[in-house]
Amino acid sequence: MADKIPLKNVRNIGIIAHIDAGKTTTTERILYYAGVIHKMGTVDEGTAVMDWMEQEQERGITITSANTTCFWKDCKINIIDTPGHVDFTVEVERSLKVLDGAIVVFCATSGVQPQSETVWRQADRYQVPRIAFINKMDRLGASFENVLGQLYDRLGAHAAAVQFPVGAEDDFSGIVDIITEKLVTYEDKEGAKPKHQDVPEELKAQLAEYKHKLLEKVAEVDDQLMEKYLEDHAVSPQELKDAIRRAVINNAFIPVLCGTALRNKGVQMVLDAACDYLPSPLDVPPIVGKEPKTGKEISYQAKESEKLAALAFKIAMDPYVGKLFFTRIYSGTIVSGTQIYNSTREVKEKISKIVVMHSNKQEIVTEAGPGEIVALVGLKETKSGDSLCDQSGPILIENMRIPEPVISMAVEPMTKADQDKMGLTLRKFLDEDPSFRARFDEETGETVISGMGELHLEIIVDRMRREFGLETKVGRPQVAYKETITQKASGITGKHISQSGGRGQYGHVIIDIEPQEEKGKGITFIDKIKGGAIPREYIKSVEKGINSAAANGILGGYPVDDVIVTLVDGSYHEVDSSELAFHLAAKNAFQEGMRKGRSVFLEPVMDIEVVVPEDFMGSVIGDLNTRRAKIVEMGNRGILKTARCEVPLAEMFNYAGAIRSLSQGRATFSMEPAYYAEVPSHVAEKIQGKNSAK
Repeated sequence: MADKIPLKNVRNIGIIAHIDAGKTTTTERILYYAGVIHKMGTVDEGTAVMDWMEQEQERGITITSANTTCFWKDCKINIIDTPGHVDFTVEVERSLKVLDGAIVVFCATSGVQPQSETVWRQADRYQVPRIAFINKMDRLGASFENVLGQLYDRLGAHAAAVQFPVGAEDDFSGIVDIITEKLVTYEDKEGAKPKHQDVPEELKAQLAEYKHKLLEKVAEVDDQLMEKYLEDHAVSPQELKDAIRRAVINNAFIPVLCGTALRNKGVQMVLDAACDYLPSPLDVPPIVGKEPKTGKEISYQAKESEKLAALAFKIAMDPYVGKLFFTRIYSGTIVSGTQIYNSTREVKEKISKIVVMHSNKQEIVTEAGPGEIVALVGLKETKSGDSLCDQSGPILIENMRIPEPVISMAVEPMTKADQDKMGLTLRKFLDEDPSFRARFDEETGETVISGMGELHLEIIVDRMRREFGLETKVGRPQVAYKETITQKASGITGKHISQSGGRGQYGHVIIDIEPQEEKGKGITFIDKIKGGAIPREYIKSVEKGINSAAANGILGGYPVDDVIVTLVDGSYHEVDSSELAFHLAAKNAFQEGMRKGRSVFLEPVMDIEVVVPEDFMGSVIGDLNTRRAKIVEMGNRGILKTARCEVPLAEMFNYAGAIRSLSQGRATFSMEPAYYAEVPSHVAEKIQGKNSAK
């Protein structure tokens, strides 16, 4: 199958957006028009192909990114439909890491929402070329111009419309293609027979204005078009398309399309745009990685003749074949039944099967080459984010950025007999989801799971029950606090000396400890030992001791963050010094440093946007003020009012119920982690009080 399609005609794309913008419905329509499915499902009825998990069908949201493949014109399109809910942001992160292009979906009524900004920033970070699709043009309050304005103002996008809608809301009747200057209308309910006709007289002035803006924006970033534009030469539709393609691939321009996926209008034009403008694996820069032994930078071209470079970006459990390792192949070929090398873990792995995924259905293939996204079966040691390659030319590809969990919850099995089963089950989830954490709290004897939000943990507990038959008791969700210091402390001494007959223990270190200026950097260890005051072989133990102490702060046992520890001096004993002694000495010094550096709690602060009818705005803002909210921005969205705030997560539990009762169920909100901030002293006292009560 792979050999029939030339690489220049392959597209690896993702569909990304804020929750409820219509990603899954758009994907569903794409598959229908591409002939992959013969009946269109809907998210509301739980019949969408891409939402195949029971939880997704019940809740009407996407939880895991689903892969599928379809063919359009002469292109093969590998699509990943990603979740929009912030609790599953790691799914978007790892999908963008391996994609060549993205379709960003916006709701024509809600416009650019907080999670739209997050996925946009994620796409910026991985430099993913994208096209924008303004969906739901048939909804009440839909405004193409408004959303286009928000793309400039909120996202700073260098964008222009390549289509514009005829009418909006109930009057939305067609789409004008600005490049070909044709009006597209739909004669059938399924939208399978688009009709192309000349633009009527009354729309020509609007078309001329949009075309002028489009030419201007593309000419700004494409030299070839700039020449023609300045010399007033006519630009043919094909020349304009070629210029847009060059600008999109260079990440310098965003073409904007419109339509309504639910009412089957405009989706084929999105597919056309994906083929016309988004890059093939040949158009993106070669994969860059490091040579494991030397750390030297190396790169491989997207060719079958090159050595293998691939990234296992996701692991999923399949009830029939076991673990599926979703893998993007950048160069070289993977053949079923052969061995490959995992350079991250330094182990050889055998591939028993290669499958091409269509949502949760599989098609077995014997080999896969560059540009392919496949699922491998049979790997034993591989984890999410590992590099796979040839042992003769090992390469380490940079891993993706994994967000820190913000919420924790205690879980315990209903019966003692299930204790071991829970350990195995949690290990499967840890393999599958890098944003999920689990640890055993020795003080309370509880297993604590941590994740990106209440929904994230709720789904994990639900999956434990459904997929593994494991009933659990769960505690109340707790905020994942951290600790840090607020001032520098120098010359902190840590000693571990014991003499209890026989060989003694001697370790002595002196450290400086200071707050990290750049937030979210964790613990930085700097070794400044000179003249062998501490032998080289013990330095590693000192670092391990500091990291071990940093796992539990001194105020409430929360992990320590944003601290620089510098090892400046110390001493050792020829006979009594050992790795353990230095490990314990470093631990003591770190704890003393936390005390002298005035340790404080940090709490996760959320970025929240509420959308409220004007009548209820006062009471919603009043309630947010009682939750320690800081109002960042107020605005309007059609007839509704919006407020953007920063609120500590601790104050936001059960907010959905509160905002519903304050607004008679008419207000909506969305929330995502923003940053960690110092906890006010009166709240810190309460946290300490709770911990000592435990």
